[in-house]
Amino acid sequence: MKNCTLVIMAAGIGSRYGGGIKQLETVGPGGEIIMDYSVYDAVAAGFDKIVFIIRHDIEKDFKERIGDRISGHINVQYVFQETTDIPEAHKKIVRKKPWGTCHAVLSAKDVVNEPFAVINADDYYGRQAFVQLYNYLTSEREPLPEDKLDLCMAGFILKNTLSDNGAVTRGICRIDEQSKLVGITETYNIRREGGKVLSGKTETLEVDENSHVSMNMWGFPPEFMGKLVDEFESFLCKNDESETAESLLPIMIDGLLKNGEAECTLLESRDRWFGVTYKEDRQAVADSIAELIAQGVYPEKLWE
Repeated sequence: MKNCTLVIMAAGIGSRYGGGIKQLETVGPGGEIIMDYSVYDAVAAGFDKIVFIIRHDIEKDFKERIGDRISGHINVQYVFQETTDIPEAHKKIVRKKPWGTCHAVLSAKDVVNEPFAVINADDYYGRQAFVQLYNYLTSEREPLPEDKLDLCMAGFILKNTLSDNGAVTRGICRIDEQSKLVGITETYNIRREGGKVLSGKTETLEVDENSHVSMNMWGFPPEFMGKLVDEFESFLCKNDESETAESLLPIMIDGLLKNGEAECTLLESRDRWFGVTYKEDRQAVADSIAELIAQGVYPEKLWE
């Protein structure tokens, strides 16, 4: 087995979640949280290191709720995303809002020197996507032209990511005949209505429920970190006086694709995705986990 790391972005404030730390909400019968299932699936797929991106103020709770429990099963490391962790020349304002997912992943640059995948902490992705990413990241492939990055992304089927509780926003993918990502269209207010999947408010459009969508699950070679340093520096040069601007992975990757600096292979997963955004989502996720346990996908208590 080849070394491969899973980076989990867990520093989000969760402001829409009613004041709690949504990443640490219990959804499994043994006190498991969503991240337990992501780590369990990643270990089964072959990943041998987990890097949690967190904040200092949740470190104690985080280690008690998951880190200490899984550390006996896989190498666990922590890094911290703080708004002040940027070059001194760009500290022109005091920020409350994080600098975005590019900044989050950069927090791990000193501990990641191997191929790695990146996921959200509060999303359940299913086993297939982890297997797909691990196999791609550790396989021998025909090398791309020099200085062109070889990226991959888990592509989920839109109908498997819709919510029963309301409309969602999804990045709908455009791919070519080789399953290479051409672009992602951020599509808003997607919902089921009258037996169809629709999007939009002022202008309603029908959407193919079998479209591939991005759920922010990426795979990168170690060289990606160097490109990320350069791209984030360029972002700061334009936005270091903003209180709200964020440097986001999908936007950065879209730019790399358009500039010919990267290729990104879409790896299809037909597993059902679900996540926790609002308080009301927790029970639906817990019910889904219970169903997967009943089907034998997971043991009742993961780490025993």
